[in-house]
Amino acid sequence: MKLSIIIPVYKVANTLCRCVDSIISQSFSDWELILVDDGSPDSCGAICNEYAEKDSRIKVIHKDNGGLSDARNAGLKIAEGEYVTFVDSDDYIRQDTYELVMKAAADNDDVELIEFPVVVHVGHASQHELRFEDAIYSDSRTYWLDGKAYAHSYAWNKVYRSYLFNNVEFPKGYKFEDVWALPLILQHEPIVMTISQGLYYYCWNTGGITVNASGKDLLQLLEAHLNASELLHIPLESDVASSWYLHVLNIQLDVCKLNHTQPIIPSRKLPLSVATTVHERIKIIILNTLGIRALCKLKQLL
Repeated sequence: MKLSIIIPVYKVANTLCRCVDSIISQSFSDWELILVDDGSPDSCGAICNEYAEKDSRIKVIHKDNGGLSDARNAGLKIAEGEYVTFVDSDDYIRQDTYELVMKAAADNDDVELIEFPVVVHVGHASQHELRFEDAIYSDSRTYWLDGKAYAHSYAWNKVYRSYLFNNVEFPKGYKFEDVWALPLILQHEPIVMTISQGLYYYCWNTGGITVNASGKDLLQLLEAHLNASELLHIPLESDVASSWYLHVLNIQLDVCKLNHTQPIIPSRKLPLSVATTVHERIKIIILNTLGIRALCKLKQLL
């Protein structure tokens, strides 16, 4: 078996069929689908069982609720594919996606992780497509910085060699678990490929963590980036990390405002060239002139 697809399932009775049907209709067929019913109190468990009865490639795990990370880890424990990937149960995949990704894997046997495009926030005014060039990264730091993996560390628009998870688990009890997990994989320097083909549909969810993140949740996200800095040996103060620092700075400002705390990331100056908007230019000017503490104070007051 070539590909294991893991889908955590919890309170998604209205989107689960769309998600699973998008897997069943894939033009690539050498897969197993692992549906992890994470103690869902609705009809999800029964829906999972119905799919498993119809298709022998579908396995179902019923477990007590342990959260998204715990569900993914449970799926990884029984996955038998040479490659593994994840899909969130309120999202779906374009029909030819896995065929295109697995062809890229077959044509580049040394590649261990493949990332493919995403339509982000499907169904919302902010909907946009995240595209990639066809590229291969043999250095994790280059992928993290130049490929801007720090900004799209999603678990689900990537196909991994299964052995990359031999000593890696998604951290239980954490929000934004993908930002914690990807650096754990990248610290072992896998060869990464980004491709311009295939499409994952990341649907807007009004009940999702991105929409409803608390100050505590965002602090965990900030800590995940600081952890990535250590694991990948990329100081946020370094010149090569300027764009990443600006990304992390935005998280830090929200954390300061919501938690009424002082910044925990190092203070530094940024070149104006990393700004992509007028708002970012103003932010950088204030940072360079007054420092990060003053910038956080302004964020709290506004």
